[in-house]
Amino acid sequence: MDYSYLDIAKMIDHSLLNPSLTDRELEAGCRVALQYDVASVCVKPYYLARCAELLAGSHVAAGTVIGFPHGGHTTAVKVAEAEKALLDGGAELDMVVNIGKVLSEDWTYVRQDIQAVVALTHSGGGLVKVIFENSYLQDLHKIRLCEICAEVGADFVKTSTGYSSGGATIADLKLMRKHSPAHIRVKAAGGIRTLDALLEVRAIGVARSGATRTAEMLNECKRRLEKAVQEQPL
Repeated sequence: MDYSYLDIAKMIDHSLLNPSLTDRELEAGCRVALQYDVASVCVKPYYLARCAELLAGSHVAAGTVIGFPHGGHTTAVKVAEAEKALLDGGAELDMVVNIGKVLSEDWTYVRQDIQAVVALTHSGGGLVKVIFENSYLQDLHKIRLCEICAEVGADFVKTSTGYSSGGATIADLKLMRKHSPAHIRVKAAGGIRTLDALLEVRAIGVARSGATRTAEMLNECKRRLEKAVQEQPL
């Protein structure tokens, strides 16, 4: 095996964004994230303060979404959401680009929109993952977004919300990794449901993945690692 349990666990952002999740289910999800020691939890914004409270003292970051899921909020609203998220204890913010402006190729607007959230979030010590929603875009849009994210200092580029018609594809992830500088990490979201899928994207340079099936994936990781140890010659 070329990975440890922690290598895989710290790739996962445990996603708790389904609109039907109750408070009880959100708390249970945060406790799953703690149990498996993942990278972060991404919750609905109203629950972020409680999420941060539950995760306090751990190595699991609290996170939420900005401009979710369609990206059409005004920049001022996105900045206000980011400011509130930081006050609530958020450390990692996943913001959606203005998809219509990307398709209009109004790159000045797109750049200013992303830059405003990045600047505010970084001033508060947080990270920003910029969601492209690739199922709506052509490759030229994805490439330009990678360039803009590098120019404004975003921390991650991310494939999708998980709530549009498509999620992460290998082709898109390779494209985003190719057109992003090494210091900008790539996050897959939508469709990464098994350990094998997670290992596949890891092999092409993906650093994080959103996941709802965290327990199943990491239980399988533990099983394989234990088996590998048992099969080692004495």
